[in-house]
Amino acid sequence: MRLSRGQFEALFAGLDLDALPPVVREAFPTMQAEVAGLRVQTERQDCLIAELRHPLHGKKSEQLDPDARQMAFEDFEAAIAEAAAASNAGVARNADGSTRRPAAKRNPGHLPDHLPDHLPRIEEVIEPENKVCLCGCTDMVKIGEDRAERLDIAPALFQVIGGNPPQIRLPPL
Repeated sequence: MRLSRGQFEALFAGLDLDALPPVVREAFPTMQAEVAGLRVQTERQDCLIAELRHPLHGKKSEQLDPDARQMAFEDFEAAIAEAAAASNAGVARNADGSTRRPAAKRNPGHLPDHLPDHLPRIEEVIEPENKVCLCGCTDMVKIGEDRAERLDIAPALFQVIGGNPPQIRLPPL
């Protein structure tokens, strides 16, 4: 839900700051200033988006030629860089003044193609229970193996568990 500026001011106009704890009371003006700054930034970005959409989706007579469109994109890129610089200036800070660490990026289910060599490895050899041919005529022979690794994370212990199930078939007659 997005509040208009008037709705926002009306919501907090009757707020009695004396009823709030001192910590919240001290932080309230700072938060109001931050909200106002974010609102200005959002309005600027909305204007930039509208300017960018107009040459692409406007009436055919109002659409720009490729050179003018490129200039519009360059202006848009400059505005993005300006907004990024402004956001870097207003980086979120902890109570002690140090910069906040960004949230960790999580991408579950995706491991790198090669797990690091320094991790300890446990080899599990997976053998079939029965190496006899289904008809019972002879024993199967090993012709190769598949190699697979998975990352097993135990609390305070990282190790790679590898398995190599053999590929077996009947021996040539």
